[in-house]
Amino acid sequence: MKYFDILIVGAGHAGAQAAISLRQLGFKGSVGMIGDEKDPPYERPPLSKEYFAGDKSFERILIRPAAFWEERKIDMLLGRRVKSVDPVGKFVTVGDEEIGYDKLIWCTGGSPRMLTCSGAEAHNVHAVRRRDDVDAMMAKIDSIRHVTIIGGGYIGLEAAAVLSKFGKTVVLIEALDRVLARVAGEELSRFYEAEHRAHGVDLRTGAKMDCIEVQDGKASAVLMADGDRIETDMVIVGIGIVPETGPLIAAGACGGNGVDVDEYCRTSLPDIYAVGDCASHANRFARGAQMRIESVQNANDQAKTAVGHIMGKEEPYDAVPWFWSNQYDLKLQTVGLSTGYDQTVLRGDPANRSFSVVYLKGRKVIALDCVNAVKDYVQGRAHVLSGATLDQAQLADVSVPLKEMRWKKAV
Repeated sequence: MKYFDILIVGAGHAGAQAAISLRQLGFKGSVGMIGDEKDPPYERPPLSKEYFAGDKSFERILIRPAAFWEERKIDMLLGRRVKSVDPVGKFVTVGDEEIGYDKLIWCTGGSPRMLTCSGAEAHNVHAVRRRDDVDAMMAKIDSIRHVTIIGGGYIGLEAAAVLSKFGKTVVLIEALDRVLARVAGEELSRFYEAEHRAHGVDLRTGAKMDCIEVQDGKASAVLMADGDRIETDMVIVGIGIVPETGPLIAAGACGGNGVDVDEYCRTSLPDIYAVGDCASHANRFARGAQMRIESVQNANDQAKTAVGHIMGKEEPYDAVPWFWSNQYDLKLQTVGLSTGYDQTVLRGDPANRSFSVVYLKGRKVIALDCVNAVKDYVQGRAHVLSGATLDQAQLADVSVPLKEMRWKKAV
């Protein structure tokens, strides 16, 4: 049986940061990292943006050069998948092999949520989660003209922007009444809908699909619930992820939508931590709600928290969430969580393609969506952190920098 003092399961952002943090904090013991892809850790956000567009090579999205892991004595066990976890015997099963550990950090993220309708298994129905997903699409890109995207979240919108740049005919289908409905307010949704339509994307909201028509093993059309038929050469599905927690839950870890962790990223199983997209935690920026956060920031900061706890630092996870999205020449930066907002303030004019949406709850600033407005993003972070109330007339006045606004701590 192989044995590691620290075994990391998952070779994405969270797993990479956990390994890096261990060595940065002076951990001298053995560290192993299991990943079910053949590649060393790489950045996932560029998959639907710069890598898909061909603006960045794969080498440029590696989190660290391949030699980095060897130099720091991180034993990379790539192209392998954990089947089960024994929290009593303290080992995981990979194929026919058992690998022991003293501490286990679970960083498996999630798998793309795929369609379940007829035709969903066709060869040209793709997700955007792994390098192989994007490579498969890029290999076909020159031979296709029509692409149908299912889902109006960030992945779908970013893919639509790239495909529009390539000159493809793109239809984007969103079942809800607006894009980004689960993560942003209506002002931002309508702005992005208009932008995509201006770039030629046939963006349809409140549109429900029925199934996929297949010919010779390939999707040839998407059939809609209202009877419409959308001819297509490729289908891209961007409807979220399913957290990869099966072996932990089967081993007795508490969880539902992800595996539950405490403020130090500990699961309910002894000596097992979970971080990143798969970890469900109570987040104070969501007013204490239990939730998973799918972001690079969350993956990195939770990894640092877990490693810090292993190294004897009891510093609870309390990082403010932030996100970003690049579409066309628009850079969206988000700080905070807008979940549960009861009011928005529009700061700037969307027609100028530089503005912010400020989200309030009980008059407190809880989040900002900033489009080509870097100063608002940087300065707004302090107000999200402070628990402050701000004058709404000033909030809407772009001539007053956010850092100069009068505020008082909310009671």
